[in-house]
Amino acid sequence: MTFTSPQKIVLRVLYLKTNKNWSDIISTVEFNHTGELLATGDKGGRVVIFQREPESKNEPYNQGEYNVYSTFQSHEPEFDYLKSLEIEEKINKIKWLPQQNAAHSLLSTNDKTIKLWKVTERDKRPEGYNLKDEEGKLKDLSTVTSLQVPVLKPMDLMVEVTPRRIFANGHTYHVNSISVNSDCETYMSADDLRINLWHLAITDRSFNIVDIKPANMEDLTEVITASEFHPHHCNLFVYSSSKGSLRLCDMRASALCDKHSKLFEEPEDPSNRSFFSEIISSVSDVKFSHSGRYMLTRDYLTVKVWDLNMETKPIETYQVHDYLRSKLCSLYENDCIFDKFECAWNGSDSVIMTGAYNNFFRMFDRNTKRDVTLEASRESSKPRAILKPRRVCVGGKRRKDDISVDSLDFTKKILHTAWHPTENIIAIAATNNLYIFQDKVNSEMH
Repeated sequence: MTFTSPQKIVLRVLYLKTNKNWSDIISTVEFNHTGELLATGDKGGRVVIFQREPESKNEPYNQGEYNVYSTFQSHEPEFDYLKSLEIEEKINKIKWLPQQNAAHSLLSTNDKTIKLWKVTERDKRPEGYNLKDEEGKLKDLSTVTSLQVPVLKPMDLMVEVTPRRIFANGHTYHVNSISVNSDCETYMSADDLRINLWHLAITDRSFNIVDIKPANMEDLTEVITASEFHPHHCNLFVYSSSKGSLRLCDMRASALCDKHSKLFEEPEDPSNRSFFSEIISSVSDVKFSHSGRYMLTRDYLTVKVWDLNMETKPIETYQVHDYLRSKLCSLYENDCIFDKFECAWNGSDSVIMTGAYNNFFRMFDRNTKRDVTLEASRESSKPRAILKPRRVCVGGKRRKDDISVDSLDFTKKILHTAWHPTENIIAIAATNNLYIFQDKVNSEMH
């Protein structure tokens, strides 16, 4: 994705759930490892999988378009009778497993229960059973006078999604992140105070690798906000905290990783100290770069790039919406200051992306240091339209298309984003709409 001419980002758009039901609000977005499949989870506990259309010589403009592949109910609302608590069906995270055979596998989780799903295709059905009739019922054996060889007959493609494993009872608090290890055998799940390591084949037990719960809960000063495995080293993982710090842990050092290997923390500027300092410094998302050399974090106002070899401060800091610094009091009153924005790398780790308010999302080019603000909305976008950069005005003179900071709609927020692993295709979840954008330069090459 280049910013030499940011207006060259063309819209390949897919709208999802245009009705305004609470349950249709998208809560997570995730590409698989090839980018051919895209999964979304919503607050109603459903998972929708989209598949990329193959390239067609007759319809070159359809290249890269994603259509619904399968929809299934992943989680249902539950009730914890011991604690008298309702457990929401909302999907918090989805993670794809690397493909091992013709089937696809993904993990989905709500606040408490993680499930492993297998996605398979069927385009043939067996016919000509000896002991069963066409409806599958057993025949009367006295009527069977000859034997035949069953055959496979073609049928319309059917996508089957089946639950393979249910990992329950592993968390006392709400699960905020899951991450599949590079060994393809284990994964970890994190809640506010603990991180557990699971084997994908074992559902009845997990291994606790981080526990920050104090003996007295009144001594609690921070919680875990996100965690992720290193993309190449199966022994390394990172977790972020509500105090803005990152802890890199090495599972070779000890079984319980309460003592971190590295602590990444930026000293606070005393001149910027305020009542809201700790809230806005809380890290809402952390992502390793594809190379494994860097980490990307998002707090309320900024995205930061950290080098694994430098713990003292981030090597890059980008302001996402610094114009909100003067609005923190009203954002605190309407609870927006607690919104958890995600961040994403492009395939080459050269551009980063994150969401903002008013259905805006921001992109930062690490090489040129250019940035662009784009808008995902039905009103300003039509399929294959070219996106125009937007600008937020803070006092002073306003240009024609500028938007005043006072007119921003804080109910329209882009919290969840995903970037195709190799191409310049991004998925943006704007409440209950899903948008897919593609770099025009990229699409014209096909």
